[in-house]
Formats: sequence, C-alpha cells, structure tokens
Amino acid sequence: MSDACGCGDDETTPAGKEAEEHEAERFWQVRELQAAAVAGVLLVGALFAGGADRPGLQLGLEVAALAVGAWTFVPSTLRRLAKGKIGVGTLMTIAAVGAVLLGEVAEAAMLAFLYSISEGLEEYSLAKTRRGLRALLSLVPEQATVRRNGVEQVVAPGELRVGDVMVVKPGERIATDGVIGTGRTALDVSAITGESVPVEAGPGDEVFAGSINGTGVLEVRVTTTAEDNSLARIVRIVEAEQSRKGEAQRLADRIAKPLVPGVMIAAVVIAGIGSLLGDPLVWIERALVVLVAASPCALAISVPVTVVAAVGAASRLGVLVKGGAALEALGAIRGVALDKTGTLTRNRPSVVEVATVPGVPREQVLDVAAALEARSEHPLAQAILAAVPGVTPADDVEAVVGAGLVGRVGGRPARLGRPGWIEAGVLAGDVQRMQHAGATAVLIEVDGQLVGAVAVRDELRPEAAEVVAQLRRDGYTVAMLTGDNTATATALAREVGIEQVHAELRPEDKARLVAELRGQRRTAMVGDGVNDAPALATADLGIAMGAMGSDVAIETADVALMGEDLRHLPEAFSHARRARRIMLQNVGLSLGIVIGLMPLALFGVLGLAAVVLVHEVAEVFVIANGVRAGRTKPLASVSAAPAPAPVELTGAVR
Repeated sequence: MSDACGCGDDETTPAGKEAEEHEAERFWQVRELQAAAVAGVLLVGALFAGGADRPGLQLGLEVAALAVGAWTFVPSTLRRLAKGKIGVGTLMTIAAVGAVLLGEVAEAAMLAFLYSISEGLEEYSLAKTRRGLRALLSLVPEQATVRRNGVEQVVAPGELRVGDVMVVKPGERIATDGVIGTGRTALDVSAITGESVPVEAGPGDEVFAGSINGTGVLEVRVTTTAEDNSLARIVRIVEAEQSRKGEAQRLADRIAKPLVPGVMIAAVVIAGIGSLLGDPLVWIERALVVLVAASPCALAISVPVTVVAAVGAASRLGVLVKGGAALEALGAIRGVALDKTGTLTRNRPSVVEVATVPGVPREQVLDVAAALEARSEHPLAQAILAAVPGVTPADDVEAVVGAGLVGRVGGRPARLGRPGWIEAGVLAGDVQRMQHAGATAVLIEVDGQLVGAVAVRDELRPEAAEVVAQLRRDGYTVAMLTGDNTATATALAREVGIEQVHAELRPEDKARLVAELRGQRRTAMVGDGVNDAPALATADLGIAMGAMGSDVAIETADVALMGEDLRHLPEAFSHARRARRIMLQNVGLSLGIVIGLMPLALFGVLGLAAVVLVHEVAEVFVIANGVRAGRTKPLASVSAAPAPAPVELTGAVR
C-alpha cells in the first residue's frame, strides 16, 4: 500500500474484532471510493457552473472537490512524512499544492479525484484479505469438556491449562493440542495436516486443535494452551505474513521513492538559481510548473485502470484476483508449490482396486464391504458404497474403534478393517502394492476367512497431469507440498509428473518450505484447506481452489480459482503476465511524459495550461491502453487437456 492509505501504520491498522467488523464488506462501502464519487460529482457540477458563466460557484465546487479528494491521502501522507516515509502520495500532494499556488484549482481537484480512486481500489482488496482470520478462529469450539478432581465441567477453550484432561465425544472438535490418554478413534485432521482420509489414533498419539473426533470417546491430556496451539500458530503466521505484504510498497511507490526527492530538489534548485540569475517571480513560477509537470497523473490512474480491467476479465475466466498487488505478483511468479489433497486431487476418495483370494468373485467382496459400511459416515465407506449399485445393510453392525467393523451379512459373521487387525495372508503382496500406489487398503473377512482387499484412493483430477506439463512448458518450477504420507504423495506426484515432493508436513512446515522456495524464485502456493493458510500467506502469492476450498483458504489467498477446473491456473498466469506487461507499458509512458515535460517547463517552452493539457491527453491514452487488459484469450493447449494415464492397478474399479 502507498503512503496514502497508511497500510501497516499503527494508526490505521485494525485492532481486534471490532475494527474488523467495520471493514468494508462491499465495493461501495470503501470510504476512499465514496469520497472519489463525491469529488467526481462536485467536479461535474463545477464544469456545468463554468458553462453557465458562474465563476464563483465553479471555484467553490472545485475547492470542495479538492478537499474531499485530498482527504483520502493528504492526512496520512503528512503523518508518514513525519516518520520519514515517502511515496507517490507525497508527490501527488506536492503537485496539488503547486497547482493551487498557480491558480489551477481544477487541476489540483482532478489529481485528488484520480488518486482517491486508486487508493479506494487498493483498500478494498486489502480489507477482503484481513477478514480471512475470522474463518480461522471459527474452527475453535466455543466450549470444551474437562475433568478436574474427578468431575466433568464445561469451560471455554481459553480456560484450559496444560495437564488438564479433556473429554472429547464423537463428532466434537478438539479445543487445543494434546495427547490421547484413553480411547481410540478415526480423526478428521484435514483442517490441520491435509490428510485426505481420517487418521486412526489411540493412546499416546498427538492430536491437534480443530481436528474432528470420529466414533470413539477420547480422554486427551492438554499439552498447549489455547493461545499457543496449532490454530493459534496458524493465525500468527498468517497475521505476520499479511503484515509483511501490506507493508511492501506497490509498483507506483517503488517508482516514487527516488522520484519524489529528486523532483523536490530540482524545483528548489530551479527557484534558487533562477532567482539569482533572473526574475525571482518568473523562476519560482517555473519551479511550480515543473512540480505540476512531474506529477504522476497518468501513473496514478493507469495502473488501477489496468488492474480493474484485468481483474474483471479474470473473473470471467473463473479466477478471483484480489487487487493490483496480487495481479502484479501473479504475473511475476516463476515457481508454483501445489498442495495435493483438493488441489491436485478431487478430495473425493474412490475405490481403485479390489483384490480377492482364489475362488472368490470381486463382486462378493464389494457386496460384503458395502453391507458393513452401509450406515457409516466414514469417507472410506462412501467410496465403497459408490462402487456398489445396490446395497443390503448388514445386521448387528458394531464399530471397533481404530480397527474396523463387525456384523452379520446374510446370517454369516463378517469383518472389515485395517491390515494388522485382519491378517493380510495371501493378499499381503497386494496390500503392500496398494499402499505403495498411494491407496488406503481395507481387508474383508467372512466366517473368519479372508476373502479380499479393497483399495480406496483420492484420485487425481483428470486435468492435473496436463496442467503440470503446461506449467513446466511455460517455464515454471513445480513442487508438491502435502500433509499426506510419503508413499501416497510420491505415488501421485510420479503419476502427475512432479519431481519435487515434500510430504507429511504440518502447516508451519509448509510455510517454512514456501519461505525457502521464495528465496530461490518468486513462488505461488496453491491450496484449498485451513492447513494451507500459513503457506498461502507466506508465499509471494497465495492461490486457493475455490469450490472445494475452505473459507480460510479463499480469504487468506491473493487469488482464488472459483471452480474445480485446475486448467484455469496456467490460464490465470498467462492472463496476469499480459496484464503486467500492459501495466509496465503504462508506467513507462507515464514516466516518459514526466521526464519529457520537466525540461520543457523548466525553459518556459510549455506553460501551465500546456502542461495540464499534455497530462490529460496522456491520461486518456494510458486508460485506453489499460482497458486492453480486459481482453482474455484461453490457452488452447490447456483447454483441450486430456486425462492423465492412471496408475496401473490390477482389477481396478472406476
């Protein structure tokens, strides 16, 4: 953000929940844009007053427009100047003051109007990003059950102390990190680690805040307070990284930093030396004209116009880009880190293979498995049920926590469960192969005899391999970051064509690895879950998968792919690269105008009126050029992406 908006200033940073609730939720609620609209109406009124030959009213409306527009950036510019910070807002303020001293109030008002628009557009995008932390905090349950002195009581998570014993019932979220003392269950830890299927957990296993308990009742010994648990660490990482991004200067400010002192020094030198060698009034006036000539009028409006056009076009491609900084970063990315679950994969596990013992048909194995899983809510159950057209539920089904299911199918006792609880026997080689291919294997018994094994896997998106290939053809370095186990991650990475794989990562591990990748090249992180939020914030650019993603990922990211089609990713990169080129063209033209006008104003070749006219013509030109960023051109090679070849799994059921 620029000095105008004061992003990163202690005076303007939202503090706490109350400040967040007052942030603009809608485009028209941004105060800078409201002020710009009022200033615009006043300028139009001044134009009509001039046409009606009412100079007094015209001047009054122009002064009012100047005051309203300047309110959006002059106060914060002065505050930051007091701290020794300068930016494009500093030069805009100086130019406006110079125009007023020369009697060109209308020109000063127009400068303020244009700059307030650019400030409003940036503030809107930043406000959307700051709201992301609310979704993170909503994962913490409002209360927790704790056993103290043999008595169970309900307390707020903030009241939990290290050493307390939490009682976590089926379906409840875990309030803070801890270690299981008693009980076994299948934990949904997707919010923390990104595991695609629930993880079996029992005594001695570590559990994390925000995880959802499965079927068993757990007693968990608290190991961290609510202020220092997994989710709290995620929040701190996101806050720190968003602050880093907010304080980073935008394109116009990077240019203004050396330009502002140079122009100010030049004006003082012109006025001083000119006054010694000639008429002081003439040279002071020329110095003021030089200041107006150096005002980055075209620069102030051209970049926001390009951003609005490009962002609008991106939305038609199914890509939500949150402002100019995000668009510029998207066009400059050279490395892409991809999450696995929900990004490269569908996040919908399915049956990929059925192995049977000799003499047992595959359909029988699936029928028994489906009968036992008929009333289960486990993701593996849904995958098995989807593979069987008609299911007759088993009788007397009971869950063995952390192991599997027992029941009666057709009057015969049957079991379904993990390897180890049921011996793999002659299918041991098949089970090992399934696991090496990235699948979860369950074994099925009937009358105490092993009949088969079912492999369930979260399948790759059909376009994933072609997207990765397209990214590599475009010159991007691609890596996979995931919380899943190494075997699953390696198998799927091999299938999709990714060589750089990092598995079994916690959220802070992902953030650390992304920071390392950023040290090598500008890196974007693509993810869809809460566990991806720190990495999304740490990356030069965070990209969320929208339809499958959590609110946290979408709010924390700078860019969101609003559909499930990953082919929009290389399309978005291509669109942003083109928009960035247009943006740089406009910046170059704007600087060229400033550099060309200054000597002409210095030697009196152009007076104030001519300088103002050139600025206005330049503004029209760069606006027209910026509008070109609104054109889109889908990538033909991506649009026609074929499905990747599946991993060879004997007897696969698709």
